[in-house]
Parts: sequence; structure tokens; C-alpha cells
Amino acid sequence: MIRKFQLLIISLISLTAFSQTSSFYKKSDTLNKKRRNSIIITESIMAGGALIALNQLWYKDYPRSSFHFKNDNNDWKQMDKIGHFMTSYYVGKIGMEVLDWAGVSKKNQLIYGATYGFAFLTAVEVLDGFSEEWGASPGDILANAAGPGLLIGQELLWQEQRITLKYSFHQTEFAKQRPNTLGENYLQQALKDYNGQTYWLSANIWSFNKESSFPKWLNIALGYGAEGMLYGNTNNTNPIPQEPYRQFYLSLDVDLTKIKTNSEFLKSIFSVVNFIKIPAPTLEINTKSGIKFHYLYF
Repeated sequence: MIRKFQLLIISLISLTAFSQTSSFYKKSDTLNKKRRNSIIITESIMAGGALIALNQLWYKDYPRSSFHFKNDNNDWKQMDKIGHFMTSYYVGKIGMEVLDWAGVSKKNQLIYGATYGFAFLTAVEVLDGFSEEWGASPGDILANAAGPGLLIGQELLWQEQRITLKYSFHQTEFAKQRPNTLGENYLQQALKDYNGQTYWLSANIWSFNKESSFPKWLNIALGYGAEGMLYGNTNNTNPIPQEPYRQFYLSLDVDLTKIKTNSEFLKSIFSVVNFIKIPAPTLEINTKSGIKFHYLYF
């Protein structure tokens, strides 16, 4: 659902900014109850306010119903599901980082911080479940759980995040055909046009062999996207015909957080924008025309 994707990206950006504000203060070596309590209060207000606003600004315009599920797993070539996956991962990661800043134990960071994204996004699914127009999506709930799963799994296995999720976007011709749905300008399209969005698994090469001479900032990335989508599905009743297809990518990337700098400002900027995949030479394999090479893909 495109409306939900907007909420996911906005939540990601706002929580990332909150995390970076907190990171200016020195991490506590022991449990700091004042910090912990302030985090709990702040996150509760942010999550509660977002859900109330969403309920008032969106759901009130649609008929209510008894709670029900709706299977939308085949819509948008699963691009919306990957959006849930990425956002739950980052919201959970930020939840861990702020609890770490407060001196909370690693165990409780994983239990209460890493799962924050799953809890918040699943609450949105409950609102969907009581809307006659939508319905709770089992696929969305599974994607909401997969993000924290990747986060927690790496912490348990390596005590660090060697593989991160990233996002890139380029404008496409499809938004012009349905601007109300896919966006009227660049910012709207970046949030709403799945045709131009690509999601990446970006792995840091050096972290898998720390005795090697690989640059610490160099990553290799696997991407997924889809194009040809004007509607979520391919029903014959759609006014405009569409031929959606999948895209798979192999590219290089940069882990901005591993670039050496003495500037605290730059460190904060790098950390905030590190979820964005940088433009780089890219090999594409798609289900429509086969193999393509992009000298610079974004």
C-alpha cells in the first residue's frame, strides 16, 4: 500500500534524526535510568502520536469494519513488503542504539529496542484490519518481523551489522501516467513510485575478513526492483494495461560510517544518510529483456 510506504519512510527519517541527536552525548557505561526513561517516554509519544494522526488523517475517510485480513502479497511485485522489511530493520536498529546510549544491557537492547519497529508497524496493521477498504496484511506482518530478524541475527552471530539494507531511487515515465497514485513531483515519487525504487542488501567486504587489505568502506550490494507497474495488481479491469517485471542488481557500494573523519558533524551526516545506496556501476538482470549494464545506476 503506497500510503503506508510514505509512513514507513517518514518514520525512518524522523527516528534516524532522533538517534543522531542522542548520539552527540557520551554513551553511558552503566544503566542511566533517566536516559532510559526519557527514551521510553519519547518513543511512546512519537509512536502514539503517529498512530493517532494516521487514524484521524487517513482511516476516518474510509468505512470501518470488523477486524479482518487481506492477502495483498502479489501486489506491486512485493516492493511494498521490502519497504516494511527495511523500515522495521532501521527503526529497530535505532531503538537499539538509543538504549545503548542509555547504558541498557545488550540483552534488553535486543528484546526492547530491536523489536520496536515490529511493534509499531504491526500496530498500523491493526488499524488496517479494522478498515473495510484495506485489511491487515499477513505479508506485511511477516516483513515487519523479518527486519528485526536480520538485525538481531547479526548481533547474535557477529556482534555487529555487516549487512545493511539500503534504498535508491530514480524517476520513471510511469508516474506521469498516474500522478495521483505514483506522485506528481520528485519527492512524492520517491515515496510513492515503486517503479523507481530499488532496495539493496549491502555487505561490507572488510568486516568478513578483518585481516585483509580491502578498504574498510567498500561494500558489495545485491538489489531488487520492479518496473512497468501502474497498479498494484494485473487485473483485467485496470483502465491502463501494464506489463510489470522484476529487476535484480549487482553493484558496489560505500559504508559511509567507515570513512575516517575527525569531524563529528560529518560522522553524524554519514550515519544519517547511510541507508541511501550511492550511484555506482551496476549489472542488471531483469525478467523482461535479460542483462543490462549501467555505468552509473541510482
